[in-house]
Amino acid sequence: MRDKRADLAGPGIGNYEDLEKILPQDYYSILNPKETQKAIFAVKRYIEENLSKELNLTMVTVPLIVDVESGMNDMLDRDGSRTPIEFNCGLGLEKPIRASIVQAATKWKRFALKQFGMGVGEGLLTDMRAVRKDYFLDHDHSAYVDQWDWEMTITEEQRNLNFLTEVVKKIWKVIKGAETYIQGLFPKLKTDKYPNLPDELTFIHAEDILDKYPDLPRKERETRILQEYPAVFIYGIGWPLKDGYPHEMRAADYDDWITETRSKDGRPMHGLNGDILVWNPVTKRRHELSSMGIRVNPKTLKMQLEMSGQLDFLEFPYHKAILNNEIPLSIGGGIGQSRTYMFLLRKAHLGEVSVTVWPKILKDICKKKNIYVLE
Repeated sequence: MRDKRADLAGPGIGNYEDLEKILPQDYYSILNPKETQKAIFAVKRYIEENLSKELNLTMVTVPLIVDVESGMNDMLDRDGSRTPIEFNCGLGLEKPIRASIVQAATKWKRFALKQFGMGVGEGLLTDMRAVRKDYFLDHDHSAYVDQWDWEMTITEEQRNLNFLTEVVKKIWKVIKGAETYIQGLFPKLKTDKYPNLPDELTFIHAEDILDKYPDLPRKERETRILQEYPAVFIYGIGWPLKDGYPHEMRAADYDDWITETRSKDGRPMHGLNGDILVWNPVTKRRHELSSMGIRVNPKTLKMQLEMSGQLDFLEFPYHKAILNNEIPLSIGGGIGQSRTYMFLLRKAHLGEVSVTVWPKILKDICKKKNIYVLE
């Protein structure tokens, strides 16, 4: 059996020898650098405007740094493998503020719903920037992260799979609409070489994917299912499956992955969250666009922290606010901006649509394959 445990520890291919084999051999960029920049900002405007309409969201400002003592930063996984950058700030203070650069605005957004007075059915949308220093830097993972992070206030009655599914369908409508829109502006992006996204997502539970491919680790299971269905939403990411492993590690203090649910045919499942993944015809690989979920309530927060051995987190202000019902129940997620641009503009590498740092070995590999990352 292949190593399922190693596959849980986060994204990335893991070595540049394998990456060189994986990157496409016959690649050329359909859009030149100037056209690419125009297309990026056209897609950005379209998605922000239409996501706001579909989900009743208001664009708000978002922090780049948060106070470590608030417990507000996103720890991404629950195994401690990816940690934020921390530093002291506050010249002249007797006790400097210990700050950390956000890895995502997941927890802050829920506080922000209250701060900005978002009632039930209202939400916020952010143009989030973050740093994740513990990624392996490959063609679709960068230390620099840009996301449309969004959050919406909900009721207890809406904490179910049907509501989650309807929200996901609205997000998919926007992504699919962005594809149509940008191909109208740049018709050469529509090509038989690279099929368009399907009109509808296929919804499937992580447990069902495991049943189909019981001996494969998570990324390979996703690859197989995307070859059958080119765009999927995978329910239930974080709960241990039948083989004893979760589909992927997921932090214990934002998405609810412990709540019991039922499949359409009545089988017990777990989790009120999931990911949108698509088949990328340029890279011929799985391509994650979005992660989202209904957030924990007081009961499921305590259950997930206990299961993860992190009950000490309950001393942080963020976690206390959930326990004391001081911040709204919510649903939220993040849509990768550069990931979306990369896919819609038919690019082979994130570096073609965002400016960040890449190792020389990766840039040299890319140059040999006619892939030119931005400096």
